[in-house]
Amino acid sequence: MLKLFLCLRYLRKKKIVFLSIAAVALAVSLLIVVASLFNGFINALKKASVETIGDVVLVAPIRFSQYPLFIERLEQTGAVQAATATLSAQGLLHLGRGDVRAVDIWGIEAGRRARVTDFKQSLIKQNKSSREPSFEVPGFPDSVGGFVGVGVVTEPDEKTDEYDLGAIEEMVGRQVVLTTGSVSRAQENGGKQAELRRKVIKFAIADIVFTGVYEFDKSVVCLPIEELQKRLYPDEDGPIANQVQIKLAGDVETDSALAQIHGVWYDFADKQLDWSPYLIDETTITTAEEMQSQYVTELRKQMRILLFIFGVVNCSVVLLIICIFYMIVKLKQKDIAIIKSCGASSSSAACVFVGFGACVGIIGSGLGTALGYVVTKNINTIEEWVRIIFGLKLWKSSVYMFSRIPNEISWGSALPIVLLAVAAAALGALIPAIVAARTRPVEILRYE
Repeated sequence: MLKLFLCLRYLRKKKIVFLSIAAVALAVSLLIVVASLFNGFINALKKASVETIGDVVLVAPIRFSQYPLFIERLEQTGAVQAATATLSAQGLLHLGRGDVRAVDIWGIEAGRRARVTDFKQSLIKQNKSSREPSFEVPGFPDSVGGFVGVGVVTEPDEKTDEYDLGAIEEMVGRQVVLTTGSVSRAQENGGKQAELRRKVIKFAIADIVFTGVYEFDKSVVCLPIEELQKRLYPDEDGPIANQVQIKLAGDVETDSALAQIHGVWYDFADKQLDWSPYLIDETTITTAEEMQSQYVTELRKQMRILLFIFGVVNCSVVLLIICIFYMIVKLKQKDIAIIKSCGASSSSAACVFVGFGACVGIIGSGLGTALGYVVTKNINTIEEWVRIIFGLKLWKSSVYMFSRIPNEISWGSALPIVLLAVAAAALGALIPAIVAARTRPVEILRYE
């Protein structure tokens, strides 16, 4: 009880102790904000991958036919909730005189894709509609419709990094021209020679895609898969695709689902497509998170390095605590001598200051956690005020991929930081505690 009384008394009477508390709070808040921002970015990257391409992606080495049959068999397994096919290509989109953009072309099934991913939520005009997304263009019933990424038709404001959504909506219904092509094998002198066939597709913009992921929004053009196949591969008899996006059932284990998908694909490719074992094995079936795993691993390495550097810098807090507590011990030698003369052991006197350091660590960590939470949750507002006051844009979607800074607190990282801060504060009080324990009451109280 006496130890607790002395700890509380020193906290109230020695105002310089609040400097130690403030230092601990700032160090903890800094580490929590850094860890939360990195983990938030990683989680946002994983979430964006799933929302854009589904839980699992099958990529075939060549185009394959009869994909509706394959999707039907997948959905019969019970491990797959829904699946959709994609036919991909590259091309140039002509928006006007002198305005040509390189784009990735996706032939998709709009309705099915909305059941596999959050594709509908990324459409500016149709995201609130109760109907499935459609390529129909209001006022142009006979025109081919398509979806265009927001970054394809415009660029975000240089200062605010925001798109003018009013002007973007006016793009809906606009006629644009897409130049693409396909490679065919032409017979020549008894052999086959690759021949590039140029194709021009005119379509009207049915909606604008705005996922918030800059790398995707600046390059994607979506067309009906049947229309893209008809233009690029008119000689194909049935529906073709080169990718399948899959949404897993909610209660199924990922490894079990992947095993079932592999089994269905092997049987389908072998019996329906008559593919060789080599082509079947060349097909990749991976989760969306696995596709980002290498990038995520590098991000985590950078986070650990940055936290280590900040941790080393924050070791100055331990030195500050040592100095402050050592000064308190020197000034309060009389109190220590009286305690020891009343029968307290040297270890008890030392425990007073170690406990005092732990109290500083607990209070500082609590305040630092609260400060880190407030800063992380309001990081976008803070970034906006920095832009307004200093004219400095810290977060640009063209650099960091996402239009907003992820602001979710990482409690899994915060707990070890708090525990280490408390331990460091107690460790900082250890040297002054040893000095206090070695105090000899006779020498201090001789002339009192």
